[in-house]
Amino acid sequence: MDDLESLADEIRSADTVVAFTGAGISAPSGVPTFRGDGGVWEKFDEGQFTYGRFRSDPAGFWDDRVDLQREMFAEVYQPNAAHEALAAMGRDGHLEAILTQNTDGLHAQAADAVSGDSSGDSDGADANGDAADDNTTLLELHGNARRVRCTDCGRRRDADPVFDRAAEGELPPTCDCGGVFKPDVVLFGQQLPGTVIQRARSLARESDVFLAVGSSLVVEPAASLPRQAASTGATLGIVNLESTPVDDAADVVRREDVTEVLPRLRELVAE
Repeated sequence: MDDLESLADEIRSADTVVAFTGAGISAPSGVPTFRGDGGVWEKFDEGQFTYGRFRSDPAGFWDDRVDLQREMFAEVYQPNAAHEALAAMGRDGHLEAILTQNTDGLHAQAADAVSGDSSGDSDGADANGDAADDNTTLLELHGNARRVRCTDCGRRRDADPVFDRAAEGELPPTCDCGGVFKPDVVLFGQQLPGTVIQRARSLARESDVFLAVGSSLVVEPAASLPRQAASTGATLGIVNLESTPVDDAADVVRREDVTEVLPRLRELVAE
């Protein structure tokens, strides 16, 4: 029995399985990464996208953000086999929660695809814990770039129409209540919402199996979650092309393509 088969056995017998995902799970779908060779921050000055600038110069922030959004979503990205494998595990009752650093919304799309729900309606979504499906909690730790949120009334809306308004000169775009819309993501200089990170830490501590997928595990506080899980006795599996600072705490480490490993893991769990 190899280590992936052992991990599948642990998942089948576990009460609580949690997956934590980073940019490496979305890169195979073509989603641009922010750092590294060819990353978004090689083309844009990240200092222009701080929460402080949004507060002091919302018009200028939005003017630049339109260009960034076009770069990020120049194409229509689709969930890949790794997203779909996690969604299927959740549908089948083998995955309690997905905690993601990504803001691309692909986990929710994958859950809709495997459940047959193609509505894709994100209006009013709750960033403190969306339901990926009836069995799986989705925590988007850094928010969702496909949404905007009014800074006054808190209403969330699909981002595309709001960005279209900003591109046409409405700077900054505003809600019906008069409040300014903000991309529904955690900006530089903002802390992660306390309720979100607290819930993520609770899920990590409660997990019997914790899967860290496609993350370098260097961005805090989210990167500390795998160690928290391991420290309370969880079986820790890491799937990432490069080594991580948490490999030493893991029971299983696969430095392989997530789109190959996760579908195989899902098949083993289903056997």
